[in-house]
Amino acid sequence: MAALSSMAISCLHSHSCNKSCFLSPQVSKPLLINPSQKKPRSSISFCIKKSDHDEMQIQQEPVKEEEEEEEEDSWVVTAVRSRYNEIVIVDTVSSRYLLLDSTRNVHSVVNKGGQNWTGSYWDESVSLPPIIPNGPIAIYGLGGGTSARLILELWPSIQLEGWEIDEIKARDYLGLSELEIPTSKGGRLCIHVDDALLPSQDDSGKYAGIIVDLFTDGKVLEQLQQVPMWLELATRLMPNGRIMVNCAGIETEVQNGKPQLLLDDSAWMLNSTIKILSEAFPGQVSWKRTPDSKGLNFVALTGGLPDLSDWSKKVPVRLSETVKLWKLCNTLNKSVLLNAT
Repeated sequence: MAALSSMAISCLHSHSCNKSCFLSPQVSKPLLINPSQKKPRSSISFCIKKSDHDEMQIQQEPVKEEEEEEEEDSWVVTAVRSRYNEIVIVDTVSSRYLLLDSTRNVHSVVNKGGQNWTGSYWDESVSLPPIIPNGPIAIYGLGGGTSARLILELWPSIQLEGWEIDEIKARDYLGLSELEIPTSKGGRLCIHVDDALLPSQDDSGKYAGIIVDLFTDGKVLEQLQQVPMWLELATRLMPNGRIMVNCAGIETEVQNGKPQLLLDDSAWMLNSTIKILSEAFPGQVSWKRTPDSKGLNFVALTGGLPDLSDWSKKVPVRLSETVKLWKLCNTLNKSVLLNAT
């Protein structure tokens, strides 16, 4: 996929004659530099259709000639409003997408034709199994199961427990039911429709790893900006277990009044979620930033910095070099960064 950003869709009308459109007509701009704690998503040019014979009106932001992407015909499979979200499932010839809330951000993608690699931050999740104990992995913010699908392909013996607060009919529209069937190695996905952050004594010391991908309105959940919440989540880990977190972009990248890309070792300090994690687990949080072509997402990892050389040998070849980009959060540079800004 191309650089990650919000969907540029001006309106999605009813996909059937008896359902009215609830989506706002606001167009969201592609995010090349993400100035807030937004969740970057797939950048896709759509020509939405109600059917093969009835095109739907679409308005897109003008882009520079060198940034133009080939338009891909798309159509709405279903659009509903739940207690928690505005939910839209969009189909293209090559993929199916789950869009949530008013941002129209892509929260899951299922590629057709059996290719589970996405070329974006979801791929990072498959690097977790080699650096945690044997045991189940929880996914908080399952969505349509993009990460779960790739993990079970590459690590087919792993037991996954996915948590999603919304009943999004993902079993029907995004193939989650396939992941509930045990693989040839016994791994499978168990789905919980509930609030993953509610305290539960049953989860104490249960998980070898926890993947956190929780957003609302394009932002990391407010509960995850609090140290006590992370300390509570850590109690759910086995000894030597780890938490991997999608932390989205950074709060501000401004220098002399102009947006700038901050790519040095201090960049993590501009991400509020990583800062909270480093307060909760001093000296035990690592971070990396996905390459520019993948949207400049921040990803964090608890449990200290793994042996990068050893880790590189244990992950799929596709990730063997990128895992070497992980760095330990160095708080010694904090005062320097604050003085500079």
